[in-house]
Amino acid sequence: MPDTDILFSPVKMGALELPNRVLMAPLTRNRAQSDGVHSDMAITYYQQRSGAGLIISEATQISPLGKGYINTPGIYSDAQVAAWKKITDAVHAGGGRIFCQLWHVGRISHVSLLPEGRKPQAPSAIAADAQTFTENGFEDTSEPEAMSLDDIKALLKDYRHAAECAKAAGFDGVEVHSANGYLLDQFLQDGVNKRDDAYGGSIENRLRLLGEVLDVVSEVFETGRIGVRLSPLGQAHDMSDSDPEALFTAAYKMLSARKLAYLHAMENFPGNERSEEEIEMLARLRGHYDGFFMTNGGFDATSAADFIERGDAQAVAFGRAFIANPDLPERFQLGAELNEPDQDTFYGGDETGYTDYPFLDKSKAAA
Repeated sequence: MPDTDILFSPVKMGALELPNRVLMAPLTRNRAQSDGVHSDMAITYYQQRSGAGLIISEATQISPLGKGYINTPGIYSDAQVAAWKKITDAVHAGGGRIFCQLWHVGRISHVSLLPEGRKPQAPSAIAADAQTFTENGFEDTSEPEAMSLDDIKALLKDYRHAAECAKAAGFDGVEVHSANGYLLDQFLQDGVNKRDDAYGGSIENRLRLLGEVLDVVSEVFETGRIGVRLSPLGQAHDMSDSDPEALFTAAYKMLSARKLAYLHAMENFPGNERSEEEIEMLARLRGHYDGFFMTNGGFDATSAADFIERGDAQAVAFGRAFIANPDLPERFQLGAELNEPDQDTFYGGDETGYTDYPFLDKSKAAA
């Protein structure tokens, strides 16, 4: 059995002590109610996975305007807070830790999902060549409107309020979602951000909104309880930048100076083959971040342990493996066989493919 002991060594992450380095990545499952309130089956789902060193919640919209898909949870109403509080209590009772991923989708939305009469928000009025999931199934995203300065001020208030709600719900911290082509990523990348004000043009200006979001969130949570997610290779959702290495070098440096709990970099997507140039760029970017670094994308126990042993990260977050294996750290530690995920049940539905994956039969675990 390969030596994966480092995955199970405790590590300090910001203000928290993690018992292991097998973290649960944020996973959209589309099983909340239409008002963004979780049903009770989510309590079971999250508690089952409380053996993770850290759970990062599914992407959770900070406001009604932040919604981009049906049946995704929110973190802005009293009812949403009450539902999440049951979940965080269950995770804590299971010995776990959980952060809330704060999310605004920006232009990756559809008018049918938003308050009546509102268009999606974006840095610039450029529609994405992308689809989202509505009550009618997959539909092209709607044309967005460029955010005004007043819209940005309102957005910052929404982030602060969402952070307050996350604290009231018992989360141990928050992750600011600035990856995968959603709103904050849209402000970062100049293929989408065509503004000519203080939030567009130069890299410094395009980083401004992310910095201001972190400022308001840090009024609620200490910086040692705040993480950020970036996707430096991200062309997800019709994204592009003229000089991604320069942009993300500046982003990594800015975040490093803030002494956050962590930087979470999406360095690969399932099924994608990275070029040698991309792999080398990612390595250079890591050199600009001095702090707790986690990554995910295509790892197994052995490759994750090797990555950490080399000093390329302090922890690795797992997505699909955690969907199918609620006891993933234990399976990794014992070298046990993994359940295969059923992709047909990833998004939407009931308990099937959500809370019914079997736990380890220890009699079949590797010696």
